[in-house]
Amino acid sequence: MNLKYSALIAALAASTTSAFTGPTAFHRSTALSGIADDDIESAVNRASLYEAGAADTPFAKRYRDLKGKKVKTLGEAFADFTDRLGTPINALYKNMMTDIVGTTHLTVVNARFVRDPIWSLGMVSSLELLLKNYPETEARQRITTALFDACGLNEEDVRSEATALKTWAAGKSSDQIATALKGEGDGPIVPVALAAKADEFWMYSRFFSIGLVSMMEDCGVDPNADDVYPVMEEWMGKSLGKSHFTACSDSDTYFKIKNKLDMMETMMKEIEIREKKRMAGRLEDKAEAALKKAERGVELEKEIAKEAEEKAASS
Repeated sequence: MNLKYSALIAALAASTTSAFTGPTAFHRSTALSGIADDDIESAVNRASLYEAGAADTPFAKRYRDLKGKKVKTLGEAFADFTDRLGTPINALYKNMMTDIVGTTHLTVVNARFVRDPIWSLGMVSSLELLLKNYPETEARQRITTALFDACGLNEEDVRSEATALKTWAAGKSSDQIATALKGEGDGPIVPVALAAKADEFWMYSRFFSIGLVSMMEDCGVDPNADDVYPVMEEWMGKSLGKSHFTACSDSDTYFKIKNKLDMMETMMKEIEIREKKRMAGRLEDKAEAALKKAERGVELEKEIAKEAEEKAASS
């Protein structure tokens, strides 16, 4: 009993202190889990005897063979990306590329991740959106290739899947795509839908929703958050049978970023136009100065010729 209440008092003190040091309420509320039980010794034993992949659950049984597998860390992924790229990223794009490298790596190394054409289309669409105005065209391709290689993805396969899906979706109606997401009919997303419905551990990721948004643009849905939301709810919720809330949130984020990039593009074009006008003005000034210089030269030659004639006449 003394052990039980000593541990309880220590946990309470720790939770009180943590309110000032920053841990979330989740940690404070779960700190007492098992400690206030009648049998604290059994709770401690359960915690100390934990073994990865040994739980008697469907999830543990399915992924048990991955126990101990070496997984590249996020830091290693960033280092690999930097080494493969070999050159610094433009300062305006550094934060965006840091986010997409980290998001892609954490998605790919998840045991539940399965690449599919919708995800591939979302991946390619995101890169095209983010890098379409990158100052150097060659650097744009190097960045994309370094990202795929650092995350262990075959760029050719991803682009091939994205192109095939975009070609299929062109001209389709929203209802036709919704039917395919139910697993009915034919097309590249029917197997994806059937596999997702059959997999209780199916994994959603951000690029999946962006792939759906890209298909919406191809089938005539206005590319804005208000029009996309009900279609996303229909496709993800009613057709695919998965939660649509995160997908809608990610699509909102996508459009916010897209709007910022469009504003950046407009600003850069305005700067470019102003710079061209300044350059044209400078060239015009130079041309005018050159013309005046040439005119002065002609006048000078006339004066010299006149003086020569006068000297010849006087002699």
